[in-house]
Amino acid sequence: MNFICFLLVVCFTTLGFSQQKEIALWTDGVPGSIQNDTYKESVTYDALEVVRGVSKVSQPTLTPFLADDSIANGTAVIICPGGGYTHLAINKEGYKVAKWLNTLGISAFVLKYRMPTDETMTDKTVGPLQDAQEAMRMVRKNAKRYNVDASKIGILGFSAGGHLASTLSTHFNDKVYEHDTSISARPDFSVLVYPVISMKDGVTHAGSKRNLLGENPSEERINQYSNALQIHNTTPLTFLVHATDDTVVPVENSLEYYNTLKQYDVPAELHIYENGGHGFGLGVSGTNTNWSNDLKQWFLAHDLVKKDEVYLFSYFVGHGEDGLHFAYSEDGYTWESLRNRASYLTPEVGKNKLMRDPCITKGGDGKYHMVWTVSWTDKGIGYASSDDLVNWSTQQFIPVMGKMEGTRNTWAPEIIYDDARGVYMIYWASTIEGKFPETKSKKENGYNHRMYYTTTKDFKSFTDTKLLYEPGFNVIDSSIYKWEDKFIMFLKDETVEPEQKNIKMAFSDNLEGPYSQASNPISGDYWAEGPTAIRIDGKWIVYFDKYKNHAYGAVASSDLKNWEDISDQVSFPEGLRHGTVIKIPRSMLQNLK
Repeated sequence: MNFICFLLVVCFTTLGFSQQKEIALWTDGVPGSIQNDTYKESVTYDALEVVRGVSKVSQPTLTPFLADDSIANGTAVIICPGGGYTHLAINKEGYKVAKWLNTLGISAFVLKYRMPTDETMTDKTVGPLQDAQEAMRMVRKNAKRYNVDASKIGILGFSAGGHLASTLSTHFNDKVYEHDTSISARPDFSVLVYPVISMKDGVTHAGSKRNLLGENPSEERINQYSNALQIHNTTPLTFLVHATDDTVVPVENSLEYYNTLKQYDVPAELHIYENGGHGFGLGVSGTNTNWSNDLKQWFLAHDLVKKDEVYLFSYFVGHGEDGLHFAYSEDGYTWESLRNRASYLTPEVGKNKLMRDPCITKGGDGKYHMVWTVSWTDKGIGYASSDDLVNWSTQQFIPVMGKMEGTRNTWAPEIIYDDARGVYMIYWASTIEGKFPETKSKKENGYNHRMYYTTTKDFKSFTDTKLLYEPGFNVIDSSIYKWEDKFIMFLKDETVEPEQKNIKMAFSDNLEGPYSQASNPISGDYWAEGPTAIRIDGKWIVYFDKYKNHAYGAVASSDLKNWEDISDQVSFPEGLRHGTVIKIPRSMLQNLK
């Protein structure tokens, strides 16, 4: 039969697990099985009556632990608990690990595989491999049903379960039973935790070898199941974990597997911890407790889990009449509008009651603080704060240029939090009549901007407004970021005679300056404004409004010196205008949708 039969319901209430159902692995009879009515499955429990281990398995099953739909990322892992091929440590190295994987958005399937024995198998050496192959084929065949990506299904094994996982990773094409040849048993990745790899004396775990191969296996059989010898260039990428002081399964098992993977150019990562011994599972003490975090980072690097954070872009549309808009991105390249371009906050302050150029930063108080342009001609800016980016405080008008005679405007304010001093700096572009006449043009209404700033700790009292940056040209749209021990300012050269209209950089050792002479342009041969930047995978990406093209562009650099135009690699919602990008927790994204 091709359908899946649901069998035993197992409830793990003590651990807080939701009810899970075991799924029969073989619905048409276990291949190569010998009927033995005296060979009965045995379950052990701990002092709290929680399932601890299982032995004498003759009817293998899968127990699914499906990730919640809100965080599921399509990745799945089949888990093979260890136990020396005599039993399965199914709680510590199965159920607990499955629940942890669920927190990463990964669906897990705990494999209760058969113990190799002549009592129930015609060839005990292939019994566990049969179960592992069929488990992989079953999950892959039903990928859509489980909300799983069929190209992101891996295998994870501990100890002897690690041997089984590495066996599947190297013997996935071995025909050990009749199967649907259209469904591959190859794992897309493997995770091996203190695994048995070799069957050779002096390196192997003697019990696992004896239980799988018998008392006097041939050299051929020993080599066949010494899985480092079976690695090939289609062996899946691998993550290995071991402790130096493991006296049960020597660390040389993982070293041998890793070195051979390198020889075949198979991507691999090996973590050897100072202590932990054998059988530490997720770990409660010692250096080995880091392995789950290291694995999470490996998952992230190989696009197997979603980042805990996503990128959020605050922006306006039109002239800013309807207020604050958001877009988000998983990778910083493809952006999607939230709530179908609905406004999250309607402007209420300023002469024209606009909400242009919204800039948001997270402060030391855990709140999100936002400033924005309220008018074309006002002497102040708008301000509001929020805990969740949905519910906002009463809007304030801050007259930052109120004491500056001759001020014509206050445009594109931005805000940054200096955690070293516990101070917020708000900065913006203004034109003051009579200032800097040497760079004044008769074009574009004679605007001749410089950057000004004020600081505050509580958004009630503010320092006197000061000049922040005078680069010797008309400058607007500055955006400042701290990087290592310096501050980087991305800015727009607004010179119209001769025409510039491009993005440049300046640097300072201090947030309040002085800032260096502006760099050469980092943007291309187009008018660019409103730069906002973020670091992604070791690169700076600077987004900007190509306002004559009615589109957004971007440049990228790993060293802040050499810049590549990646405008053709980014996509933004139609109509998006000048805003800022920040990172937010993934959990917050759900509230914004």
